[in-house]
Amino acid sequence: MIVVVSAGIYGLSNSLLETPWRKLQHGKRLFTSVVNKTLPPDGLVQELLNILNNEELNTPDPAQESQGVGYSKAMLQALSAVCVRSPGYGTRTNTVILIDREGNVSFTERTMLNCDITQWSTNSFHFKLQE
Repeated sequence: MIVVVSAGIYGLSNSLLETPWRKLQHGKRLFTSVVNKTLPPDGLVQELLNILNNEELNTPDPAQESQGVGYSKAMLQALSAVCVRSPGYGTRTNTVILIDREGNVSFTERTMLNCDITQWSTNSFHFKLQE
């Protein structure tokens, strides 16, 4: 299904666009505060990666819990963070894509190595969109 949306900031988690989960709303607030700053591209990428690695729990969240029937309380709590950290399950990759008015693209991806949250590989690519 294709839905046309107006200009604005939207959130997407492991559900539908704008599902009213507390973690999604929290992430949008953090995102909005960062993009409203005047930062150089590298600083903006770093700030956005910090948001994607935010482990603050956003519980209780009845909207999210209702979709997690069958999950343990501990797992539901872990899933309430923007960045999920749980044994055997969690966030392992973050991607930030910036596109400026001139069509210049900065694509940065940060990937966890060996399931170790202290080891990461970051790759960045820069290119211009074709007209």
